[in-house]
Amino acid sequence: MSALAPSPMSSARATTLGVGLGFVAGYVDTVGFVALFGLFTAHVTGNFVLIGSALAHAGGSVTLKLLVFPAFVLAVAATRLLSLALARRGMPLLRPLLSLQLLLLAGFMGLGWAASPVQQPPGALGMWAGVLGAAAMGVQNAAAKLALGQLVPTTVMTGNVTQLVIDTVDLLRGAGDAVLRERMRRFIGPILAFTVGAVGGGFGYLALGFAALLLPIVLLAALALTERSATGTPAAPQ
Repeated sequence: MSALAPSPMSSARATTLGVGLGFVAGYVDTVGFVALFGLFTAHVTGNFVLIGSALAHAGGSVTLKLLVFPAFVLAVAATRLLSLALARRGMPLLRPLLSLQLLLLAGFMGLGWAASPVQQPPGALGMWAGVLGAAAMGVQNAAAKLALGQLVPTTVMTGNVTQLVIDTVDLLRGAGDAVLRERMRRFIGPILAFTVGAVGGGFGYLALGFAALLLPIVLLAALALTERSATGTPAAPQ
């Protein structure tokens, strides 16, 4: 087996990607949660909590939440296979992965718009919208491992916040150094961007419905179009 070794990128580019993708994750996750009755798309394991709650109270439909997990897994698997195929040909990784996520997110928006107003439980179009939303964020999660290893996680902020708090405590007690300060700088951007995205996604959906997803779609397109050098190469066999 060979793994993919992401190419080095500049600090400015890493910051741009971290902030941009953090915003996308927060925004899309909130739109999915508000539009599809508590569905997590980026933080898909959160759906297990909601499934348990619904079953314990014998109320609400859990079908969509059960469907998004295999959709997420299949998207991660497909992203892995695509990345391996691209790497074997010496082709750039990140632009195709961002483009795949963009297409899935566009499907999420289109099917969600067609299904509106979404009822509880969602009909077939609403179900497929949620599946494509989870698949889109599965691609982003996989891309973080395969082509963006230099970045902090952009889809789930729990670990990021934990590390930032630990580093802040160490800085305040006088144990900070240049490495710690640089790590804090890398974590702050995605955390703030995710937060802003989550708020924006909530207000965006209330104002525009599923059309609010045009914003993260345009942002992904911009990130993909400005990507020039993220080429992956197979690492030495483990």
